[in-house]
Amino acid sequence: MLSEPRPGPRPTTSDEGPHRQVDQRAPAALWGELVARVFALDGVVEGISQVSPASSRAVFLADLREELAPERSLAPGQRLEPVHLHGVDDTSLHLVLPPARAAELDRLGWAEPHQYADFGTEVMVYGPRDADELEAVVSVVEESLRFARGLDTRTA
Repeated sequence: MLSEPRPGPRPTTSDEGPHRQVDQRAPAALWGELVARVFALDGVVEGISQVSPASSRAVFLADLREELAPERSLAPGQRLEPVHLHGVDDTSLHLVLPPARAAELDRLGWAEPHQYADFGTEVMVYGPRDADELEAVVSVVEESLRFARGLDTRTA
């Protein structure tokens, strides 16, 4: 589980919607590897995000279409969407995590609260800048998928 601070300063992110990363983006090849790695995870289905711009890719679960609770999806009341990856012009991700874990990743500099968070579970994770950060970001995506499936129920 990711527990080390992200090196360097945080990237700049947008003040207005859509919530996006505007600098320190992942290099295009690394972003492509991130996309490939995420959609190669067991039980993941790629789709069109229900709440993000058209350049984003939704991460759906093959075995779970409905959310267990609204705070476990970026699109409450619709098909369960625990993660979406923003396009190559942004390279960040939005995902859901238990509130305490979301706050921890914010403190460690890997994420920030989603601009339109309703539950304290929604965060933006910054795009990876190198291979080590790629591994870290993929591990956070895996955490989000466990949370969405109800396998990680930490709330404090």
